Amino acid sequence: MSLPLEGLSAIVTGAGRGLGRAEALELARLGAAVVVNDYGQPGRDGSGEASSAPAEEVAEEIHAAGGRAVAHLGDVADFETARGLVDLAVGEFGKLDILVNNAGILRDRMVFSMSEEEWDSVIRVHLKGHFNTTHFAAVHWRGRAKAGESGVYGRIVNTSSEAFLAGSAGQPNYAAAKGGIVGLTTSTALALAKYGVTANAICPRARTRMTEDVFAGFAEPGAGELDALAPEHVAPVVGYLASPAAADVNGQLLVVHGGMVAIVERPRVAAKFDTTKDAFTYEELDALLSPHYAGRPAGETFAAAEVLGLKRS
Repeated sequence: MSLPLEGLSAIVTGAGRGLGRAEALELARLGAAVVVNDYGQPGRDGSGEASSAPAEEVAEEIHAAGGRAVAHLGDVADFETARGLVDLAVGEFGKLDILVNNAGILRDRMVFSMSEEEWDSVIRVHLKGHFNTTHFAAVHWRGRAKAGESGVYGRIVNTSSEAFLAGSAGQPNYAAAKGGIVGLTTSTALALAKYGVTANAICPRARTRMTEDVFAGFAEPGAGELDALAPEHVAPVVGYLASPAAADVNGQLLVVHGGMVAIVERPRVAAKFDTTKDAFTYEELDALLSPHYAGRPAGETFAAAEVLGLKRS
């Protein structure tokens, strides 16, 4: 019996640790040959010396399990590095079929305290990093289609966050980048559908080095219990979206964690008001909109404990 991703090749960025590692291992388990990309810096803020060790260790795990993998050390936010990453996949495995964008850093600060560098660095790694790899993967798939190849296969899985959906007071850079990734995903989905390529995004909840502060204090599993926030809960959804079974899933945003997948609808109109005159006046808007918002919270925040079904220890 063949595996779902047998004969396909994949790139997973930021795959040396956490979510990326779990995703790379899952894609390999499902039969894909994997390029394991990671810049290998020890700090979750992107600080420290780059190292090939994290990517090499994951590639070795895949080899030990009987799969095919190659490690890649590189910063995907660098345009030429992203080009080289896609070229490596094509050179090693003959083609690229799956791109999972996961690489990211955190530099949290309230908006009134954030420096320009803290803003730029997070936007660069998350949003530009997603664009760079997507661009070169798209060039590869479009080129094959234009050359007359029938049945071009392409899957993109991007990583957004509920920081974009529900707000995160201390993460204006991260929330903005993750919102931008959703826009990039939906645009890419429309542009590449005719070439046989799908693009989707996930908002994962997982206990990793990146989220150690977010989930600090939430109850951890007891002996023999599976952690509801384990990255291994997210990886199968990535495997599914990368597979032929998900051919009809395109331009979608899914929240994923601990045995739960929620499909997020695009924004809908909550209320609509029409002017009774030729154009709105301040007074008419005040009469219509102020009562609509009266008594509502100034900013409805995401109650993580309630939605996750978790309790702080």
